Amino acid sequence: MSDSLVIIPTYNEKENIEKIIRFVFSLDKEFHVLIIEDNSPDGTADIVKRVMKDFPGKLFIEERKGKLGLGTAYIHGFKWALARGYEYIFEMDADFSHNPKDLTRLYDACANQGADLAVGSRYIGGVNVVNWPMGRILMSYYASAYVRFITRMKVRDTTAGFVCYTRKVLERFNLDKIRFIGYAFQIEMKYTACKLGFNLVEVPIIFTDRTEGESKMHSGIFKEAILGVIKLRFRNYKKIHSKNA
Repeated sequence: MSDSLVIIPTYNEKENIEKIIRFVFSLDKEFHVLIIEDNSPDGTADIVKRVMKDFPGKLFIEERKGKLGLGTAYIHGFKWALARGYEYIFEMDADFSHNPKDLTRLYDACANQGADLAVGSRYIGGVNVVNWPMGRILMSYYASAYVRFITRMKVRDTTAGFVCYTRKVLERFNLDKIRFIGYAFQIEMKYTACKLGFNLVEVPIIFTDRTEGESKMHSGIFKEAILGVIKLRFRNYKKIHSKNA
C-alpha cells in the first residue's frame, strides 16, 4: 500500500492519459493514481480501464455523469483518498504540463522537510513557463500578483494546480464548504490552508503547456478568480472549517 495518491481529473484526454499513467508508475517512489473521469466522449475512460489491468490495486477510476468542474473533481478525489488512508494527496494535470518527475520533489517537501502543503510553483525565481503565448503568461503572472495583493498570501503561484496536500490539511478542511470550481478553487484551497495556520512551501517547477489535446482554459475561469478572491478575503475560515461546521 502506497502512502501517496495522485488525483488526475480528465475530460477528453485520450491522447495523454495512458502515457501520463505509465510515467507515474515508472517512478522510483511508488504512487497510486486516481482518475476522476467526467464522462469524456472521446473514450478516455475506456483507455483507463484497459490500463488498470496492468496496475491492479494501484490505478483507480471514479466516473461522473458529466463535466462538473475541476474543483468538484478534486473534492471528490480528496474524500476518496481520505476514506482509504492515504497520507499524501496530489493534484496533477493529465496533459504533461506538470512533469511527473516533480511528484517526488513535492512529496519530499511534505514528508521530509516539514511542509503541510507543497506547491509546484511556476513563479519562484522568475517565470518558468514553456510554450505559453506572452499574453497568457502575463495574465497568469499578474493574476497571482493580484491575489497576493488582496489576500496578503506570500505564495507566489496562487493559481498553481500541481500540489501535494498532507492528510492533516484535508482533514482540517470542511470540504463541503469549498465554493469555487475553476482557478478560484486553487486559490481558495491555498488561502484556506494559510488562514488555518498550515505551512505552505513552494517548490520550483517548469510548467510546459500541453502539446496534445485541447486546453480547458476559458475566460470564465479567470473571471471567477478575479471576482471570487474578493469574497475569499472576508470569510471567517476558522468558523467555516471548524469541526462542528
